[in-house]
Amino acid sequence: MLSNLILILSFTLATFIGAMILYPLYIKFLRKVKAGKTIRSESATWDKAVIFSKLHEHKAWTPTMWWGLFLLMMLLMVWVSWISQKLWWTNYHLRNRQETYIILFWFFSMWLIGLIDDILNILNVWKVKWLNMRAKMFGLILFSGWISYRFYHVLWIDYINLAPLFGTIHLWRWFPILTFIATIFIVNAVNITDWLDWLAGWLNIFVLLTFAVALFISHRYLATTVLGICISTLVAFMFFNINPAKVFMGDSWAFCLWWLIAATAYLLNMKIWIFIPAAIVFLIFAIDLCTSGLQMFWKKVFHHKLFPIAPFHHYLEYKWIKEYTIVMYMRLIQTILTVTAIIVIFWQFL
Repeated sequence: MLSNLILILSFTLATFIGAMILYPLYIKFLRKVKAGKTIRSESATWDKAVIFSKLHEHKAWTPTMWWGLFLLMMLLMVWVSWISQKLWWTNYHLRNRQETYIILFWFFSMWLIGLIDDILNILNVWKVKWLNMRAKMFGLILFSGWISYRFYHVLWIDYINLAPLFGTIHLWRWFPILTFIATIFIVNAVNITDWLDWLAGWLNIFVLLTFAVALFISHRYLATTVLGICISTLVAFMFFNINPAKVFMGDSWAFCLWWLIAATAYLLNMKIWIFIPAAIVFLIFAIDLCTSGLQMFWKKVFHHKLFPIAPFHHYLEYKWIKEYTIVMYMRLIQTILTVTAIIVIFWQFL
């Protein structure tokens, strides 16, 4: 176990150092090609997003497409692991059928959808949620359906482990349907929780940390290394995302990172209790998703807004709470949720 821990920490540290060196160069490149964020002027229901535009107009043209360096570091570390195996420095590399094929496939597949979304944002082709919502939903449905099919029909998983509250529940044919719906909700929830400097990055670091701990204690060391690479790239990103941000993530990160996390959750479900800890650590994302969903429902059904602006963190902005204050409170809450989730994970091994 010690040798595996050293390997994980080595890849994590190497990724962090590499990202810190490359970020300034990458940001200069983004500025040179004018890869800046445009502020959406329309909401998801096609009405004018006046409040949102006013709150965030100062962030227009900040470099975006953070995914580029994220993708580069992941590819580089997978390549380094392959070289180290060829040179007999290690016995395995990160491209492993049992542990990492599914999560890496999802990572790179969803990155492609987010890439198109970010390019359209930069070109200002579609102002509402950037990628045409039908096209984006088609991609989400396609890949979510594939991963749900694979877990059910290839790996023969038909249960979720809701211990310590309810134990293992077999869902049979309902399993792929529920995981399909859950994946789409997870990705959209994280995509919504954005637009405040440091907010999304900080929340995601702690979610990744929770899952990395769960993977490590369940002896899935290669998958832990993949999440370690994600964490270290995100930590490096945070140095350049401090208010006022020098670079934004873009939507690509939400797709590739959170589909990776969804696949990891289903992978962990095969061995340990993960859904209760996951529900705990996803709480802030769930609140944002619910408020945004209620807003859209209210506008469609009753033709007026339930909240002046949604999701919840933008509502707090609207109430004249400073951006850094909102981020600080949410960071504190996420820290408490993460500690609680990790305690629940360790509880099952006592």
